[in-house]
Amino acid sequence: MLANNIANSGTAGFKADREFNNLYEEELPVVERPYTDFSQGMLLPTGNPLSLALSGKGLFALNSPSGTVFTRNGDFRVSKKNQLESSEGYTVRNVLDKGNPITVDPQVPIDVGKDGVVRQSGQDLGKIEIDAPDSNPLSLSKLGTSYFIMADKNAGLPVAPQATEVLQGQVEQSNVPVAESAVKLVSVMRQFEMLQRAITLDSEMGKKAIDEVAKVT
Repeated sequence: MLANNIANSGTAGFKADREFNNLYEEELPVVERPYTDFSQGMLLPTGNPLSLALSGKGLFALNSPSGTVFTRNGDFRVSKKNQLESSEGYTVRNVLDKGNPITVDPQVPIDVGKDGVVRQSGQDLGKIEIDAPDSNPLSLSKLGTSYFIMADKNAGLPVAPQATEVLQGQVEQSNVPVAESAVKLVSVMRQFEMLQRAITLDSEMGKKAIDEVAKVT
């Protein structure tokens, strides 16, 4: 988990995985289950009008072959069909048109308001769908490095808070704390090495004890 976090520290929209710990009778910390940290990453200006970032909670909703997927990676482009899409070809859902793609003119400047409304030449073309399934992180499962799907496809989608803003010309970076993750990874490796030595020593002691018993008998 730590190695995967570090490997994706440069992936736009990536959300770090963390772990729930608990103490048992031996007072040893035990990892019960991982969870996704949806805290906001730093916003990086790109100068690209098709780069979008979210300030606040929520995720962009996209159409994929497997259904609706969600992401914080707003590094979009215009497809050959003149539709807004991700680099994987997932189209941005238009909340004003039952989730259908948003079609634009690639020759005309695109303006995206903080409310997610896409405009060209002063005309509204659609509104980017932003949902907030991250309000219950356990309802989401990761799909690749920066996408999520609903664990329960029958669950309703809470709409993102009104305070959430779409910022044009910026993209959200990974929220992985690289230095902290690196220190933890080194610590885990050392603990693994210590346990490995302990197992080897126990095995050697067991073998020696058997040899001694064999000599006596």
